[in-house]
Amino acid sequence: MTARTDTQDDLVALKHKPLHLLRYLDEHSGLPGPRANLTLVEAFADVVAEDIVWQLAGSPDEFRRLCAAAAMGRLYLERPEDERVLDRIEVLAKDDSWRVREGVAMALQRVGDTSPALLLDLVRRFLGGSARVVRAAIAGICEPRLLRTPEVADAALDACRAATDHVRAVPFEARRQEDVRTLRQALGYCWSVAIAAAPERGLAMWRELEAQASGDLDIAWIVQENRSKARLQRLLAR
Repeated sequence: MTARTDTQDDLVALKHKPLHLLRYLDEHSGLPGPRANLTLVEAFADVVAEDIVWQLAGSPDEFRRLCAAAAMGRLYLERPEDERVLDRIEVLAKDDSWRVREGVAMALQRVGDTSPALLLDLVRRFLGGSARVVRAAIAGICEPRLLRTPEVADAALDACRAATDHVRAVPFEARRQEDVRTLRQALGYCWSVAIAAAPERGLAMWRELEAQASGDLDIAWIVQENRSKARLQRLLAR
């Protein structure tokens, strides 16, 4: 069992003092500033009571929603059939704040650390959603530490292909919308992560992606961005 951190101890000590807990989050968030306090976000996701998580999931404050988004991974692990939890994760995946959307990716990765099968269920569900929800799926699964088994690595490749197909299906004049651009940006690195985890199949899929790039500027951009990643350059050099 992992030893409890000082930050977790602080949060547990405030368990029955919700106003003090909120003040603690505000004072230690790291915002406004270039970096949110992700150590605090992870500690919150580990130990804060479910009723507080639900309250903060609808907060107007960005950092509070970020904390709640990450904690949703724990709630999903506890009750994977709970549609209320699943719906809230999708709502947070569509949030206008990029930090909150990163919190959703953290939630998916938290799920994958404990139950790869539940992660794959969630990814499959999300791949049928809107561009921001699809982005959450690939950002969640395309994390190197999660891609240590063939099943999950193959699922990451399939998710990247499905997400790319989502972009291709959007009419060109609509691709400048922020949610589609955000998905495209994620594909600019997720492909290289997935290919590095399963090189044989991944490189075959990469050749297909390169073939699609000749007639599509957005796919060409995705190819170019992934080519700039050292992990893919090493594979291609072989």
